[in-house]
Amino acid sequence: MIAIDDILISDEVVEEQFVCDLMKCKGGCCVDGDAGAPLENSELKELNAAYKAVLPYLSAEAKIVLETEGKYIYDSEFGWVTPTISNGMCAYGIVDKHNIVKCGIEQAYNDGKISWKKPISCHLFPVRVKKTKKAELVNYEPREDLCQAACVLGKKLKMPVYQFLKEPLIRKFGKDFYNALAATAGHLETK
Repeated sequence: MIAIDDILISDEVVEEQFVCDLMKCKGGCCVDGDAGAPLENSELKELNAAYKAVLPYLSAEAKIVLETEGKYIYDSEFGWVTPTISNGMCAYGIVDKHNIVKCGIEQAYNDGKISWKKPISCHLFPVRVKKTKKAELVNYEPREDLCQAACVLGKKLKMPVYQFLKEPLIRKFGKDFYNALAATAGHLETK
């Protein structure tokens, strides 16, 4: 366990290797799960602001779900989450020409329509963050079958999880946190 201020990071975040392999997993993390993407309270405002710009990217079925259920829903286990289509794909998911599920919010961001990239829980995957009263816990939690190709690719490319997730880790915790994590990882590698 690595401690940086009140953030506790599992050793796997620096020891394991991971690189998403979308051609193999087909964006399954946007489909497979017990609920939609977890949202932080501050992200509800972001989603409200981005909603109209994101709508043109979404399927007719997704638009019906969002009109019926709302832009986000409250789940008793996970808190605020994105709605899903028939308990499957995230309502903000879009399918590209390669049959890969991607994020409609992120596509609107990439096209310069909005300034918010996507929910941080999605951006950080396969890392999960859980808040307790005393600390934030940062754990590496790839899905066993779904992420197998990403684990293989990560090992082939020798890409540690924390390096693969540099952008979202900085987005979530800041540059100073990331630099401390990278320095700690470098120190552990030399042991």
